[in-house]
Amino acid sequence: MNYKMTRFLTKYIIFSLLLLLILSACDDSLSIQDLDNIVIPSKDVSYNEYIQPVLNVKCGTSGCHDDGTRAGDYSVSNWANVVYPGIVDPGNVETSRLVWRIEGLGVPVMPPIGSIVRPLTKNQVDGIKTWIREGAKNN
Repeated sequence: MNYKMTRFLTKYIIFSLLLLLILSACDDSLSIQDLDNIVIPSKDVSYNEYIQPVLNVKCGTSGCHDDGTRAGDYSVSNWANVVYPGIVDPGNVETSRLVWRIEGLGVPVMPPIGSIVRPLTKNQVDGIKTWIREGAKNN
């Protein structure tokens, strides 16, 4: 093999490896199925590890409770928005309107029935309630 051919193949291999690395690094998305299979613990619930991903996928979709749309004037894009006064009452599940919505307690359940977004699992609802009972911390 001559020098030009070796140089071309070396560049091709390096380019291919870099492209593969870039493309594989870009897919860090979490599918709904993956999310629904995550078990939220019954104590010491981390907002960043468990609650924010659920809210992002199930509530913060485009056209709903994202920063752009703010359906019901509410966004779940970050902790400060989620614990907005009157929505989450840290330490008190019974007076947290977020719980009323995700359980449909006297108000229409969220996400709405018939939505393209699947409802929260029992574990996700219980996890949110535990997080609120534990003080709704930004942890």
